[in-house]
Amino acid sequence: MDIFSWLNAPAFELLGKPVPYSDLFGNICALATVVLALRRNILSWPVQILGSILLFSASLSAGLGGNASRQVVIIVAAIWGWSQWKKSKETSGEVVVRWATWKERVGLLAALVIGTAVFGYILSVGGWSWNPYPDAYIFIGSLVAMYAQGRAIVEFWFVWLLVDLVGIPLAISGGLVFSGAVYLIFLVMVILGLIDWAKRSKQTISAPHLGATDVTRGPEEESGT
Repeated sequence: MDIFSWLNAPAFELLGKPVPYSDLFGNICALATVVLALRRNILSWPVQILGSILLFSASLSAGLGGNASRQVVIIVAAIWGWSQWKKSKETSGEVVVRWATWKERVGLLAALVIGTAVFGYILSVGGWSWNPYPDAYIFIGSLVAMYAQGRAIVEFWFVWLLVDLVGIPLAISGGLVFSGAVYLIFLVMVILGLIDWAKRSKQTISAPHLGATDVTRGPEEESGT
């Protein structure tokens, strides 16, 4: 039995649906990725690459072409994100997070909408997914989230939250019940990550292009007296 045949063999059943080893271990890596990202640990990127390789195999076995393609691009994006965090750590000694500017937010939203429409059409015409537009949304949303994550922008957690909300029913409908259950765990972890990164950000939510007041300094120090 070759490695991919073994990976797609069922490890156990959940709600009457087989859970392949690739889906099991891939999602364990995915959970570890979120935990490491929450802690701003650079190891989140290589763990994500490993998880994507495993989930690529699981997606192919479930007939989710868009999700399989997503894993390939995620690997490339993870390599880029890894290099960005490495540069940040070399420059400042840590991964410095921030809120996006309004221009960046508009750009992220436009990429989500336009990218989903275009890729969903491609999947539909090619017959590469049984549910092309939700499948495309998860694909594009993951790329947008990873780009924002690589830039250490707090909003990447919001994008992952939206991806999870679509991913839960899509994974379950495609027979990947374990993936659907993991997505539920992701929802909680994403909220925790958002709160943590928001606290660490040195910028405000309402005016992300301006520096926030340093609450550790007294009014006399702020005025320079």
